Amino acid sequence: MPIPSRKVLLPLFAVLVLVTLTYANHFHNDFHFDDFHTVTTNPYIRDLRNIPLIFKDADTFSTLPANRGWRPLVTTSLAIDYFIAKGLKPGYFQASDFFWFLVQLCLMYALFRHLLDFAGPGPQNRFVALFATALYGVHPAIAETVNYIIQRGDIYSTLAVIAGLLIYIRWPDRRHQGLYLIPVALGLLSKPPALVFPVILFTYLVLFEDLRPGRALARSMPALLLSIGLGALSGAMTPKSYDPGAWPAYDYRITQPLVALRYFRNFFLPLELSADTDHIAESSVFHGYAWLGVLFVIALLAIAIACGRRRQLRPIAFGIYWYFLALLPTSIFPLAEIENDHRMFFPFVGLVLSLVYAAALLVRPFGSTKRRFATVTVCTLILAVAAHGTWLRNIVWHNEETLWYDVTIKSPRNGRGLMNYGLTQMEKGDYVRALSYFTRALEYSPDYYVLEINLGIANGALNNDGEAERHFARSLELAPQDAQALYFYASWLRDRGRYSEAIQNLNVNIENNPAYLDARYLLMWIYHDLGDNAGLQRTAQDLLAQFPTDSVAQTWLAGRTPAQ
Repeated sequence: MPIPSRKVLLPLFAVLVLVTLTYANHFHNDFHFDDFHTVTTNPYIRDLRNIPLIFKDADTFSTLPANRGWRPLVTTSLAIDYFIAKGLKPGYFQASDFFWFLVQLCLMYALFRHLLDFAGPGPQNRFVALFATALYGVHPAIAETVNYIIQRGDIYSTLAVIAGLLIYIRWPDRRHQGLYLIPVALGLLSKPPALVFPVILFTYLVLFEDLRPGRALARSMPALLLSIGLGALSGAMTPKSYDPGAWPAYDYRITQPLVALRYFRNFFLPLELSADTDHIAESSVFHGYAWLGVLFVIALLAIAIACGRRRQLRPIAFGIYWYFLALLPTSIFPLAEIENDHRMFFPFVGLVLSLVYAAALLVRPFGSTKRRFATVTVCTLILAVAAHGTWLRNIVWHNEETLWYDVTIKSPRNGRGLMNYGLTQMEKGDYVRALSYFTRALEYSPDYYVLEINLGIANGALNNDGEAERHFARSLELAPQDAQALYFYASWLRDRGRYSEAIQNLNVNIENNPAYLDARYLLMWIYHDLGDNAGLQRTAQDLLAQFPTDSVAQTWLAGRTPAQ
């Protein structure tokens, strides 16, 4: 493969600089949402010696059993970041994600250049590929993934699919060696969407190598077998405790075409981006606007089929197919959220290719000097507006309060969003304001056990003990063995001097979920309160037997009192 010339490297470097400047205000953004149970409270990432266990046991992914999926490469990367940062310093984790995002952009540019050169070689292809890459890099919707540390799984799996396809394309004489499958395998160890790689490869072979479907299927078979094998392994490794909290399958799936339409709209008008939307599933194709989503999918696929018949238009077809194929995993398998804005990260790779290339064909920007100047001016303005939007989204993602306040504005019927903003107020000591948000959240999420926990905490802080205990009891009714429900109830019991009940709840908690270390920490404090040194030492020793580097247990055993 020839070394890229300065005409390629310098503009691409300029794009990377633009993207880096756009994200310059995000490197000290906090951990958020799922980061807390997968990163900040996850004891398995605190010691590199746990890496072999991470690949063998999906319990290492999260401290919450219902959220444990098998994503060993993601958890391993978190452990490496923790080691480099020497602790939970979000800037290191953000920088790690951003580095791989930049690598993805470089590979995207190379892939786009190849696809465009196939359609029709010309100097304009470099500009189109460069602009498409830059637009993706600074698009506000992409910020929903880049800012969210645990969603590095989206970055890894998307990068893996792009890398696998690019290797397959650029080194055709080495396809039999299966080198292109290496990044794909790594992607499959990161997040399930990489499972669509064989279908994307099949689509490429039909459109760009003019293979008949049967022949293309045969060529795709190694990738298909790899995906089936690692997909089956992932399913077998996923604990039975895993619960996506999904909508009814039928309702979820018939709503996905409408979700695809909303994502498509967000490409042009990303004004309502939300970390946690309040859209709900439709009960029928003819209910609400579900039918409009179906028409959209049919129309866009018809365009792809038509474009696939002409060599010059095949990048448009390929980008549309990529868009839908990348959405397929989250469309088929019902999840807790009917849609989530970080899911646009993978599909937008194809969408940006299709739309930018289609616009270039329609406008024909490379004619006279005036037309070239106008094209550069318009493209610069588009990138500037998009970059400004991303800069603002980075500000929204700065901390929990800014993020969840934005959710309450964009998604006012989201009970979880209202609750999480209330949590930020409770952390500031404003229990009255927090309780008002929790009460509003109860209207939309009446059976949400985490909300019941927080209602218990807020009422307890306001000395409404009867209400507090009622809400704690309700949380345990909804989730009898949940670590958080047991822990916070035990904490409240301790504050009321009801030590024996607190100890009982904590022992159940530790037995069911030994990786939830807060329960052990609280138990040691209770033994300290009671003057039970034997119980304290026993608990600390049991903790160190499983997590030898735990500093809290070490402090207690050294005869010192840790900070509470």
